[in-house]
Amino acid sequence: MYKLTLPVTVAVLACLAAPLSFAAGNSAQEISTATTHAQLAVTATDKKTADMHLHHVINCLVGSGGRGYDASAGNPCKGMGNGALNDVRSTATKEKLDHVLTLAKRGIHASKLTTAQRDAKWAVKTLNSAG
Repeated sequence: MYKLTLPVTVAVLACLAAPLSFAAGNSAQEISTATTHAQLAVTATDKKTADMHLHHVINCLVGSGGRGYDASAGNPCKGMGNGALNDVRSTATKEKLDHVLTLAKRGIHASKLTTAQRDAKWAVKTLNSAG
C-alpha cells in the first residue's frame, strides 16, 4: 500500500477536483449576455460597432478556447463558464445556439450594416427562444 504525506494528498485531491470546478458554467447567463450583445448589434449605428457586438455574441457562445473566439474583441462572458455551447445540456438549445453562431459570423462578414443588423435581429429572436 502507498503511503502519502498530507501535502501530497492535498495536491492529488486538488488536481482531481480542478476539472470538476471548470466543468459546468452558467449557460443561462451566457445566453442572456449574448442576447444583450446581439440586440446591441441590431441598434448599432455603424458596421464596426455591430461587428464588435457580434464578436461578443460569438465569444459568449464558444468560450475562450473555442473556434472563432477573438480575444481582441473582448469577452463580456468572462468568468461565466466555458461558452454557452459547451455549458448547455439540451441538444435542442445547442442546435439553436449553433444557428446563432452562424448568424453572428454571417453578420460580421456582411458588407452592409443593414445586413449585419438583420442577422443580429434573427440571432436575438433565436436566443430568446433558446434561453
